[in-house]
Amino acid sequence: MDDGSVNVESRTSSQDKRWTIMAALLGTNTAVMLFQGIEQESNPNFVREVALTIIAATIPFQGIYFLIYTFLMEHDGELSDEMFDRLKMASALCQVVAYISLSGLIALWYSMSEMVGIAFTLSALIAMVLVRISMHQATSSENELTE
Repeated sequence: MDDGSVNVESRTSSQDKRWTIMAALLGTNTAVMLFQGIEQESNPNFVREVALTIIAATIPFQGIYFLIYTFLMEHDGELSDEMFDRLKMASALCQVVAYISLSGLIALWYSMSEMVGIAFTLSALIAMVLVRISMHQATSSENELTE
């Protein structure tokens, strides 16, 4: 196996991780919208309404992320560099907007219990930092292997 094939595998693995995170986020948001939406109908609450609005506003961006991801996979190597860069930028923007949905989830947890809201917020922040650190370390290791 040559060095080039290892690099391609690691790039695909990194993309698959992002896809998995986005899929989990979309599934969570859809479930929250369903169950909290039912609760909102029977027991209206302003904070829940705002939280559900934030989550609902981010779901289309999550769907677009999957469309872009699929398009890039299907047309790998066929796109111009400019088009590829534009689609990657759009994909990154969709990811950022999707992560904003976490603020809606945080608001829901705070409305149920302040202690649960604080715990969720802290654990979400720590988890994001740990993922970013581990991804940075993995990227650094891959770069050293290819040099």
